[in-house]
Amino acid sequence: MAGQIPLVDYLILDDGEPHLMARECINCGARFFDRRNACASCFSTDFTPVRVATEGTVRTFTIVSFAAPGIPTPFVASVVDCDGTPVRANLVNVEPDPEHIRDGMKVRLTTYPIGTDSEGTEAIGFGFEPAA
Repeated sequence: MAGQIPLVDYLILDDGEPHLMARECINCGARFFDRRNACASCFSTDFTPVRVATEGTVRTFTIVSFAAPGIPTPFVASVVDCDGTPVRANLVNVEPDPEHIRDGMKVRLTTYPIGTDSEGTEAIGFGFEPAA
């Protein structure tokens, strides 16, 4: 196999345990996963990379029943609080029904293969699964 690449640039695979990295505003501490020219909270332009906790708590979720063609449904979209950093991600390895999911549920980061290109490079995505 040619190797693995993360689906998003803030998913770190080659640093021991897979984890997410956010950009933290040096002035106010707000965290962002996307590229920023300035902080949306205080307009500072100084950021530092910070590792995000790999365990968290489901703060809200929805069970998606209709999606774009080719996207399997149902799936669970959620916002997970990872020690103060909100992370939008799907919940995986759990039945997509309200009997198995609840606000306040403890979850942990997990990765999974999404596909492989013609050269054998595997794309890796992330989600959160129930913590044991």
